[in-house]
Amino acid sequence: MNKMIPVLTKTDYNTIKYILEEVQRSSFSKDLELLSGELAKAHIVLDDEIEKDIIRLNSTVEVEDTISKKVMKFKITLPKEADFALQKVSVLAPIGVALIGFRKGMTITWTLPGGNKTINILKVTN
Repeated sequence: MNKMIPVLTKTDYNTIKYILEEVQRSSFSKDLELLSGELAKAHIVLDDEIEKDIIRLNSTVEVEDTISKKVMKFKITLPKEADFALQKVSVLAPIGVALIGFRKGMTITWTLPGGNKTINILKVTN
């Protein structure tokens, strides 16, 4: 798990926290527990103070798997907007949990359904 501290806007923090609380009332998963932990340690900034290369809700990101060198591009969304066919990934999905609050140029190691993955964040568009 990362020792880096994610940076979130106050709006994203409040939105994600609300969704997380709603989802946790009806189910529990390790991913939700990890996201809750990330929220607890996040550095919260005002919406207009966040740097442009930090991943937040509605960011489009390009990441590269460090082993396979496969590059993936997708948008981080709210759960109800997620659609893998349209390259929209929920912030509650394992890759969404891994990336939210981190920035272009960082290398993130996270446990995904296929095992531990190390990914480089190549590009962030907000």
